[in-house]
Amino acid sequence: MNRRDVLRTAAAGGLMTLAAPAIVRAAGSTDPIRVGYLHTLAVDGQIWTAQHQGEWEKQGLKPTFTRFYTGLEIFQAMVGGSIDVLATGAVISNFPSRGQGKAFLINSVEFATAQLWVNPAMGVSSFADLKGKRIATSIGTTAHVFLDTALRANGIDPKSDVQIINQRMPDATTAFISGAVPAVALWVPFNLQVRERVKDAKMLVDASKFYPDAAILGGWAARNDFYDERKDVLERIIKTWLPANKELIENTDATLKMLQQTQYPDVPLSELTEQFKAEKLFPAEKWAEMYKDGTVTAWLNRVTDFYAKIGGISDAVPASKYFDPSLFLKAVG
Repeated sequence: MNRRDVLRTAAAGGLMTLAAPAIVRAAGSTDPIRVGYLHTLAVDGQIWTAQHQGEWEKQGLKPTFTRFYTGLEIFQAMVGGSIDVLATGAVISNFPSRGQGKAFLINSVEFATAQLWVNPAMGVSSFADLKGKRIATSIGTTAHVFLDTALRANGIDPKSDVQIINQRMPDATTAFISGAVPAVALWVPFNLQVRERVKDAKMLVDASKFYPDAAILGGWAARNDFYDERKDVLERIIKTWLPANKELIENTDATLKMLQQTQYPDVPLSELTEQFKAEKLFPAEKWAEMYKDGTVTAWLNRVTDFYAKIGGISDAVPASKYFDPSLFLKAVG
């Protein structure tokens, strides 16, 4: 072998060495990702089902999960750079409309997860009784979006007829239980505490009353720079989600039993089953149809309009700009 052959061989070997990491990555090497989530079945059901099935590993992803108590907190953390992606409820229509984050995957319709509870012992047993009263909730969340819709549908002006008290949901629930407020707009599973500790508490209405016209979606969003640079990871998150979603739909009883034992040990299986019935899941093919025909975009836009109105968002980014259906459609094929 002459000098030229040696150099040619060495160069080829070097190219192979340089290419090797890319080849391994394409086959699904382990990529660490930081994921924020809410611990409610409509948000994290697919996450833990995928973990149980080993789907994260199959897609070469190594997630670190951080729990938050409101979607506002999660988005603030993501905008601040402490997490890469998140799973949340209605707030998926908020921060992205401000240019902070890109939505790329929908988990579910929060069909009846948002609920309005009142305490008849404090003089409130109907919508008419709410006038002049205080209602605790978490401003800007799924519960608040639902509350605004429910009040207006019953002839109550959320700005002038009631006083909405802004608290983190655990605190809002505690305020209602302690008698500090006569009403609370919450999301499951916080209803379990109310039902247990306020025996005469009454649920006036849940979000299912306003479906599908006022459907509230929950799903996934990514930090802007992560979306721009790591679409490969986002596609693998979707591929992780797909079999988990299928399992929840097709093998519901067994999957809920597993989730109760591993993730929700303090929630009786019957209550977790009730939570599942409060959300609306669709198979991948149905989601693909609704991604394509604009149904999902329209639902997201409606909630964005709400946030623009109450939050004074000027020049709100429409869902057609902040929601990218192409990654899901590509993964579904």
